[in-house]
Amino acid sequence: MVNNQNILIMGGDARYLEVIKRLSKDGANVFLIGFDQLSFDDTNIKQSTLETMDFSMLDAITLPVAGTNTAGEIEATYSDQTIYLTKNIIAESPADCTIYTGTSNPFLDNLAKSTNRKLVRLFARDDMAILNSIPTAEGALRLAMEEKDITIHGSHVMVLGFGRVGITVARLFSSVGANVRVAVRKSSDISRIIEMGLEPVRLENLDQSINDIDICMNTIPYPVIDSTIISSMKSSALIIDLASKPGGTDFTFADNQGIQSLHALGLPGKSAPKSAGRIIAGVLAELLDN
Repeated sequence: MVNNQNILIMGGDARYLEVIKRLSKDGANVFLIGFDQLSFDDTNIKQSTLETMDFSMLDAITLPVAGTNTAGEIEATYSDQTIYLTKNIIAESPADCTIYTGTSNPFLDNLAKSTNRKLVRLFARDDMAILNSIPTAEGALRLAMEEKDITIHGSHVMVLGFGRVGITVARLFSSVGANVRVAVRKSSDISRIIEMGLEPVRLENLDQSINDIDICMNTIPYPVIDSTIISSMKSSALIIDLASKPGGTDFTFADNQGIQSLHALGLPGKSAPKSAGRIIAGVLAELLDN
C-alpha cells in the first residue's frame, strides 16, 4: 500500500507537482529534494536536502522523467542547487528500496546494478508510454501550428515511425485535416496504416516520398533524417524530432541547408504538465500499491 510508505522525490519539473500531490493524498510520507523554491502545507510532505535526508528509511526513490545525466546530475526545476545521485546515496537506502525513473542511461543502469537495487523505467511500460503520447502529440501539433505559416489542415505531413508515439501523432494530425504519410519498415505496420486511412511509405524509400512534405515528424530514436533525406526536402519544410537524445536528425546539416529543425524534447511537461503529471502519478501509485 502507498499509505505510510516513505518516498523520496528527487528533482523534477511541473509534472512532479502532481505526483507529490497524488502520493501525499494516498497517505505516503513524501520527502522532497530539489523543491526548495516551493512551500507545501500538507504535513505528509517534508522538504529535505542531500545532507539531512535519512536514506535508510526509504521505500522508494523517484527521479525525474530524464532520470540523471551521464554524470548523475538530476534536473531540478524548483531549486538553485545542483543535485547528484551517487552510489553512496543508493547504498544507504534499504536493500528493497526501489528506484523509479522515467527513462534511464548507462550511468543509472550501472548504479542500480552495482548497488543491487531494482530500477523501474516508467516510460518503458506500454500503459505509461501510450498515455504520455497524448500530450506529446498535442504539443507537437501546437508547435507545428506556431512555426508554420500555413494551416495544418491540407498540409502534407510525414511521420517517421509507427510506435506508441508515432501512432498517436499520425492519428491526431490526420484528425485535423492533414494529409499524413507514415514511413515504416514492417509490412504489418503498412497494413495498419492503410486501415487507418493514411498513406504508408517504406522507410527505405523515404527520400523519394518526402520532396513535397511541409512537416516531418520523427519518432525514431536513431539517425534516420540524414543528409540524403534532408537534401530531398523542400527548403520550407519543418522537421520536428520527438525522439529521445540525440534524436534522429542531422540538425547541423539541416541548418546548413536552411531547413528548420527542432528537437522537441519533454513536450508533455511543457504543453500539458498537469495532465502529464497525473499520468505519471497514476502509474506510479499503482506500482507502489502492488
